Amino acid sequence: MPGGLAALLDDVSVIARAAAASVDDVGVAAGRAGSKAAGVVIDDAAVTPNYVTGITPARELPIIWRITLGSLKNKLLILLPGALILSEFLPAAIIFILMAGGAYLSYEGAEKVIEKLGGEKHGETLEDPIEDPAEFEKKRTAGAIRTDLILSAEIMAITLNEVSAETLVTRALVLALVGAGITFVVYGAVALIVKLDDIGLHLKTKTSAFAQSVGGLLLKAMPKILILLSFVGTIAMLWVGGGIILHGLEELGLHAPADLAHGAQHAVEHATGPLSGVLGWATYAGLSALVGLLLGAVIVFVLHKVLKIGHGDGHDDGAETGH
Repeated sequence: MPGGLAALLDDVSVIARAAAASVDDVGVAAGRAGSKAAGVVIDDAAVTPNYVTGITPARELPIIWRITLGSLKNKLLILLPGALILSEFLPAAIIFILMAGGAYLSYEGAEKVIEKLGGEKHGETLEDPIEDPAEFEKKRTAGAIRTDLILSAEIMAITLNEVSAETLVTRALVLALVGAGITFVVYGAVALIVKLDDIGLHLKTKTSAFAQSVGGLLLKAMPKILILLSFVGTIAMLWVGGGIILHGLEELGLHAPADLAHGAQHAVEHATGPLSGVLGWATYAGLSALVGLLLGAVIVFVLHKVLKIGHGDGHDDGAETGH
């Protein structure tokens, strides 16, 4: 009997160690996949504040919460099951989905660059009069959730590509962990960003000179922060989109474009000493962004000039565009 108990305890300890190792594997895999998806996360965080533009301050957080719930549904109820089915029965399709997403991000980034340089504007306007606030909120929230679905699909595809060799259970856990974690990080950051001006106004009412000074600084900084986010979001679109295309071409046997980018990265690393890591990464990211910009510009030309999809006269009452 003691021997049987000892054997049972030994089996339990083996199972416990295996479970701990499995949890550790999930954590490592989730961290690796999350870092790969960082560029899309930056883009998501930079794009989302636009969806609460024109909405009363009291409704900003409730709308962000509704978008957060929509994002969780996108990732956990729609994309996660689809990704698992795909990885089980058609894993070869993952690279093509990734490249399609990379092309889309390149198109979005290139279109923003072209518009900033004075090109035609496309998409819905943001300055139309708001006649029905409830309907306006509903449409704006639905638009944000649709945009989130595209970005979330890219995040989940990147994540799945990183853990494609893992077991089905590990893949499911990593996808769920990365999906939920990124959602709360992104929309938590968005909530903070959109309320910075309110925080600044609140601090301005305090008697403390320091609080008033910080409040004034936040109010002055808010427009610059939004401009910076727009710039960073555009760069992230191009960098991630171009990087996905380079990686996809390499996976499909066309090594030359990625080899050129990696060659430039290694040359910079060998020439820059202590800063080699940062400057080498920046070189590859910059070349990836250039690939994304060139590809995106071609797609913009084909869609808007050749096929006339989303073609506008560039006026739209002078309003800004949203995507």
